[in-house]
Amino acid sequence: MNTSEFLTIAGAIVPDRPAIVFDDQTITFEGLAERVNRLANGLSEIGVGPGDRVATMQVNTNQCIEIYFAAAQLDAIYVPINFRAKTEELAQMLEIAQPTVLLIGERYLPLVPEGSRSSEGIILLDGKPTDSQRSYDDLLAQSSPDQMHFPEAGDEDTTVIMFTAGTTGVPKGVMLTHDSFASYLLATVEPADPDIEESNLITVPFYHIAGLQAALAAVYGGRTLVVMRQFEAAEWMDLVQKYRADRAMLVPTMLKHVMDHPDFSGHDLSSLSVITYGAAPMPLEVIRQAIENFPGARFINAFGQTETASTITMLPPEDHHLEGTPEEIETKLKRLTSIGKPLDDVDVDIVDEEGKSVPVGETGEIVARGSRMMAGYWQEETATRDTLRGGWIYTGDLGYTDQDGYIYLSGRAKDFIKRGGEMISPEEVEQVLRSHPELNDAAVIGVPDIEWGEEVRAVVVGNADHVNEELIIEYCRDRLAGFKRPRSVVFVDELPRNVMGKVLKRDLREEFGYPVENRD
Repeated sequence: MNTSEFLTIAGAIVPDRPAIVFDDQTITFEGLAERVNRLANGLSEIGVGPGDRVATMQVNTNQCIEIYFAAAQLDAIYVPINFRAKTEELAQMLEIAQPTVLLIGERYLPLVPEGSRSSEGIILLDGKPTDSQRSYDDLLAQSSPDQMHFPEAGDEDTTVIMFTAGTTGVPKGVMLTHDSFASYLLATVEPADPDIEESNLITVPFYHIAGLQAALAAVYGGRTLVVMRQFEAAEWMDLVQKYRADRAMLVPTMLKHVMDHPDFSGHDLSSLSVITYGAAPMPLEVIRQAIENFPGARFINAFGQTETASTITMLPPEDHHLEGTPEEIETKLKRLTSIGKPLDDVDVDIVDEEGKSVPVGETGEIVARGSRMMAGYWQEETATRDTLRGGWIYTGDLGYTDQDGYIYLSGRAKDFIKRGGEMISPEEVEQVLRSHPELNDAAVIGVPDIEWGEEVRAVVVGNADHVNEELIIEYCRDRLAGFKRPRSVVFVDELPRNVMGKVLKRDLREEFGYPVENRD
């Protein structure tokens, strides 16, 4: 199914329903379809056609969704770019994707390399354009509202190139097909229904797979999409209350910021019926607090990555109900630290270095296969072969299963620490550190050591003046095997995280990766 049909279907069923609410402005499904037609017609006039890349760099706006559907209508390829990218990173992505046109927010225009600033290839999404620049609004105003282009791309044709960080520091363009989105949404979302109205508050950026999938799900499902530029706890609560949002997705750090906000109890958030979380490990104490603070909401832990076109495993709402006997509650608390079980439309396995399935309880690499996996990396045959093997996506995430089939993360393969031949899971050590009452956050990295090869270093955020390295190491002594215990502790004001809440381990290794002996 071509993804452009999502909007066609919803527009035919609920044309007058609000499709997008942004900055207190409402666009109906019929209005969204008209804006998409205008944009597609305008882009076609300036030379965009099948297979061309249409790049965009902007915080979340209604324009991001319009650009995606306009590109799909033209059988072009949508390339969302991280608005936090620096000049060098942006240059790399533009060099890789070679877009025909770049639609960009005014504040990001100075980041575009001089050689890429041809006025013919840049459309300004906001601000005042110069005489030589095109304006997004002007392009729409000057174009026909009628659909003049009808897509012919099939299920296996690429519709999105989404960049993900490469192990070498060079971003890789993940090729996602129409089926990458359609097969997932058709299996998990009911189509638009004139008798069912829902709203979905979006805080996840559209350049991230979770944000784009959520946007397309909302359009296909006829849901009203309430769009936030970027997450801010007070504004998030205001929007939930004002628009009576039914659904929301939050990464763990966002959820914690909401609950820790001094005005949390002053907001009516009772409309939320589904809260999805994921993208980063969820501390047990945070999800337990959330279950108490949002008694009317069903919680879903969704795990996946760009290469798998979002969710491949899920911990469903019933596993968040902390009821039953003490033994049953203890089991459910354990499962809250898992990523759940595989979805029906994907196969998931855990394998050793030879690609063979490992026994229950043994750590290996999580692999997945299914029709919606990525087609490969754009113009990266070697990287594609390394990740796509025998039809399986090798995720780079390590984990193990319990006897009931629940999957537990052990960390990233590249983040594992090898001390004296023993493999140490950073996730395990971090869980212990986060349970310390005087630590707000913690991450673990491996640092060089002459005797053991690597040693464990904890990078932590404390919440008390008296907490020190010795106390932290002693706390771990009774809770971890000797070889897993941190040998050094670094205190920081906050951990570096990306917009999805994942700790940037590479940044920590660059700053704090010196050997244990060197404390300077």
